Amino acid sequence: MQLNFLGSVISCLAIVTTCVAQIMTNTIQKRFKVSSTQLLYQSSPYQAATLFVAGPFLDAALTNRNVFSFDYTSYVLFFVVLSCLISVSVNFSTFLVIGKTSAVTYQVLGHLKTCLVLAFGYILLKNPFSWRNIFGILIAVIGMGLYSYACVLESQQKAEELPISTSQVSKEDELSVSLDADESTETDPLLEDANMKVGSPWGNKTGFGKDLRA
Repeated sequence: MQLNFLGSVISCLAIVTTCVAQIMTNTIQKRFKVSSTQLLYQSSPYQAATLFVAGPFLDAALTNRNVFSFDYTSYVLFFVVLSCLISVSVNFSTFLVIGKTSAVTYQVLGHLKTCLVLAFGYILLKNPFSWRNIFGILIAVIGMGLYSYACVLESQQKAEELPISTSQVSKEDELSVSLDADESTETDPLLEDANMKVGSPWGNKTGFGKDLRA
């Protein structure tokens, strides 16, 4: 593995496009209330068409080889189809995790997967393990612990703010109900006087009662 300018640029572009895609996946699922299967079904044809058009040109520009000139045997085609099925499964799990949680949680889960792959490779397959691997795993574990702690604090703050907001809403409802009751009990003196004149003519000392006695 070598580090050069072209590879660094492509890596930065891959990071940016991955972040944008994962954030858009979370936003679209929550805004339009669609499941991961529906979003994957709608977006997969466009992704496949984009890769089919741009992939061969990029591959030829980077490797100086034409992908269509390769000898595709049945053995190669089997692994190509298997790789496509695995990619669909990975995309489905990505959309599912991001839709239920967030893009940051998915990245934390990806780092956990990498740590588990390195650990099982060392334990089961006896792969060589260097201090660089140990240092990277420790950084990833510390980062996951800090992220989990931040999520717990955020959930606790939301749980504490919820009773306060509900009590404020109930107080506002009680205040509005009491104001409505006060407005309904208040009467207009002009209307009251008119009701007395119309409703009880014999009790009036002026007006219609005098005319009848006269």
